[in-house]
Amino acid sequence: MPKITFVEHDGTAHTLDAETGTNLMQLAVRNGLPSIIGECGGNCICSTCHLHVDAAWTRTLAPAGEEEEMTLEFAEERTATSRLGCQITVTDELDGLVVHLPETQS
Repeated sequence: MPKITFVEHDGTAHTLDAETGTNLMQLAVRNGLPSIIGECGGNCICSTCHLHVDAAWTRTLAPAGEEEEMTLEFAEERTATSRLGCQITVTDELDGLVVHLPETQS
């Protein structure tokens, strides 16, 4: 089972066991992480699952699609590594993935 680490803006890290096939938003919400709300339920329209992929992992993930890019336009603290957690599906290759949570979502 892949392990995904979510790092809050204050440095608190949460390493979670993730089922393959779920997405990062579902994983965070199911585990009660306060910085990921997932208000739209994973429909890629609200950016309340905005996160920053650790730079070491950016090449491992497929690039954001057009719909995700459009939704990210409304995200605060957007960076070059910004993604929506609902658009990143957990695979075995993502074991060890680290993502950082923006301060504006805390």
